[in-house]
Amino acid sequence: MKILAIDTAAALCAACVLETDTDEELSRHVLDLGKGHAEHVMSVIEGALKTAGLGYDALGAVAVSVGPGSFTGVRVGVSAARGLALALNVPAIGVSTLEALGAEARETFSERTILVALGQRAPNLFAAGFDSEGRVLLEPQSQSAERLAEWAFAENAVVYGVAAELVAAAGLPALDIQPAGATADILTFARLAAAKRAGSEPPKPLYLRAPDAAPQQNFALSRKEG
Repeated sequence: MKILAIDTAAALCAACVLETDTDEELSRHVLDLGKGHAEHVMSVIEGALKTAGLGYDALGAVAVSVGPGSFTGVRVGVSAARGLALALNVPAIGVSTLEALGAEARETFSERTILVALGQRAPNLFAAGFDSEGRVLLEPQSQSAERLAEWAFAENAVVYGVAAELVAAAGLPALDIQPAGATADILTFARLAAAKRAGSEPPKPLYLRAPDAAPQQNFALSRKEG
C-alpha cells in the first residue's frame, strides 16, 4: 500500500509517499515556509506524487501530523488530509508530533524513557512521555518546564525536542537532554501511520491549550444615553 504523509504543524510544509510493502520512501517534497502553508500544501503534495510517478488514485491511505504545533498549520494539514481521504475513499490516519519525535528519539536512546518537549515558553510547553517500547507514560499535555523537569528526573528520562534546554534549565538536578527540531522527519509520520489501524473517526487537531491570540474584550464603544 502507498501512504501519502503530510506535515504542516511547524515551519515545514512536507509530504512524502511511502510504499508500505517494502518500507521504501518513493518521494518527498518539503518547503521551509514558516507561514503560508494553506497556499502551498496542495502543490507540495502534488510535487511528491509527481516525483513518485503516481496519481492520487494510487494512494491507499493519507497520514497527517495532528500537532501540537502551529494552530493554523495543524488545521491546514488535517483539513487537507481529511478532504483527500474523503475524495479518494481511503483512510486518514493522524499521528501526533510528540509521538513522531518520540519514535525518532528511540532510534538513539533505545533503552531509555523519553520526554518529548516542544514550545518556546517555559510556563506552557507541550510534552509527552514514552517508555523504551513507545508506550505512553505521560499523556500529551501543556505543562510548565519545572513540572516536566521533575517528571524527567523521577523517570530518568532523556528530554528530547526543541524545548529540551528549557526543561533542563528549570531542573535543579542535571538532566540528559537532546535538542531537536519542532517536528519529525516526514517519513516518520508515514511509517507510524502504516503501523496503525485506521480509526472510525477522522483525525482531529491535537490542541493542548487555547490559542495565544484571543478576541479583544470591551472593544465596542458604549452607547450614550440621550
